[in-house]
Amino acid sequence: MPTVRTPSRQALIDHLIRTRIAGNVATSRENNLEHYRELASGNRYYWLGLDLGDRWTDEDAVLKVMTERCGVVADPAHRSGQDTIDPELTVDALDRMAVVLRKAAAGKQRVLLATGHPGGLLGVHLATAAALRAVGCEIVEIPGDLRADDGRVLQMGGVAMVLRTAALVHTHSPDPMSAILDAMEREGRPLPQLVVADHGWAGCAGQRGIDATGYADCNDPALFLGEAEGSLLVTVPLDDHVAPQHYEPMTAYLLSAAGLAE
Repeated sequence: MPTVRTPSRQALIDHLIRTRIAGNVATSRENNLEHYRELASGNRYYWLGLDLGDRWTDEDAVLKVMTERCGVVADPAHRSGQDTIDPELTVDALDRMAVVLRKAAAGKQRVLLATGHPGGLLGVHLATAAALRAVGCEIVEIPGDLRADDGRVLQMGGVAMVLRTAALVHTHSPDPMSAILDAMEREGRPLPQLVVADHGWAGCAGQRGIDATGYADCNDPALFLGEAEGSLLVTVPLDDHVAPQHYEPMTAYLLSAAGLAE
């Protein structure tokens, strides 16, 4: 669980800007536009497990959604240099995610948590899993002996991730989540009622009709498009690769807003 005091909304916004979780983020405009272009051209690597069909073939339409839901620079002529995430949008999305978590807690739902970005977001997911478990939610235990993404799908502290050799893997792939859900279906187990994840883990769950929320960087447009289309309940915009301890105030704010703080 977070060890920091729960910040006010404004204090959290200031922290997000200071640590570059939002505001002037490290992800460059060139990188963002390249990813939007690849998604629009049909490169499924950038679809993060969602089936976007032919609905997002216009790069400018993708940019428009990313401006509205993430806060990147709106001007299509801005092709290089600094890009942004609007911290107000980050906190707004945290508030929406808190509503989803509060509902899960009230219904003692089956929740599966997973991360493709353990280097940054593992602590956020671990704290969320612990808080939901403490109020009686069933944190889904994944089937054993699963492999995906050239690694082993494992669970630690209630959070699923991929281990390759001795390293936790940064992966955008939907395959690990697909492996979990397929194995649960084969075993006749009820699927999660809610998935809290990121990257392809969240996209895959949403595509399969499971209520899903996710965290996404400004160069990962698919989850924002998924929220715009209703495949995901909430997508929280943030830089997903800052020092892990910097996410603690954000996590404390989320859990407090959800009524899950200690």
